[in-house]
Amino acid sequence: MRLKLSESPAFAKLKAEGQQTKAPFKEAFGHWGNLKLVLLALFAIMSAQGAVWYTAFFYVQTFMERFLKAPPETITALMLSATAVSAIGYVFFGWLSDRVGRKPVMLFGMTLMLAAYFPGFHMLAQTLNPALAEAEARTPVVVIADPADCSLQFDPVGKAQFTSSCDIAKGVLANAGVSYRNDAGTPGQPAMVRVGMATITSADATGLPADAAKGVKTSVETRIKQGLARAGYPEKADPSRMNFFGAFGVMLVFVVAATALYGPMAAALVEMFPTRVRYTALSLPYHIGTGWVGGFVPFSAFAIVTAYGNIYSGLWFPVVFTAISVVTCLLFLRETKGRPLDF
Repeated sequence: MRLKLSESPAFAKLKAEGQQTKAPFKEAFGHWGNLKLVLLALFAIMSAQGAVWYTAFFYVQTFMERFLKAPPETITALMLSATAVSAIGYVFFGWLSDRVGRKPVMLFGMTLMLAAYFPGFHMLAQTLNPALAEAEARTPVVVIADPADCSLQFDPVGKAQFTSSCDIAKGVLANAGVSYRNDAGTPGQPAMVRVGMATITSADATGLPADAAKGVKTSVETRIKQGLARAGYPEKADPSRMNFFGAFGVMLVFVVAATALYGPMAAALVEMFPTRVRYTALSLPYHIGTGWVGGFVPFSAFAIVTAYGNIYSGLWFPVVFTAISVVTCLLFLRETKGRPLDF
């Protein structure tokens, strides 16, 4: 597809005049003037784009499925509806940026999402699984474990094995969508899960064969889930108590934020860079922001949840990157609207 695309008029003119760069990487990243633009694009725009867009359209699905236990058909309906609205949003905010400028529209989108992260996800829990929020308020859960027995459960490729008693207990609770408090336990002793007045002892599967380790995990999971059920924690969301339109309202806020940032972004990135290095220079911040910041949102957020015990704590990952972009965009990004493309 790329080979069949024609070059932009600005680059075609540059090429016809013999002015194209002979060393695009050196010119794009070896000259401070261009490297400064690369870093500005990364921290002022693309860090937020990766965090905001992937949270609004990907991590929100993980959150609703893994933590809130919403029915698949409900999640699909919400995501399809949000995606349909987003098609209008991209065009509208792109049009708006042609009138008022790229910077204010993108800054509005990332600031809106920054303000909506925690309230929005709390509202999703209230609208899709209110029984879970009620159980957490009524019967808090505590994990008592030797801190040395607990690891950061970051597993982007799905191959890691977390088999200590602490990791097994926290993994079960996180996958059940249950928030918990961490208390330090006695060194060398297995982790325990306290659900109200009941205490469930975990088990260690480190060094066991795969089948035996799976059996240990299943046993611990069964006992913890039985304790949660006795305390009134729902195994899955109750469709009769769901507020679909309330959840869709939250999704609309996320969609507005994501499309306000994404709509003007392509034009803004093109307008930032000189024609000689444009294609090479904007590719680096684009793919780091999209692939590394955005792509790691689900895995990083889950690892943070298991470490800190709150199902909302994983939101700190996109919050940090979005906040960096808000500050950088506000203080350092210059408006590009109306800038000629053949500079």
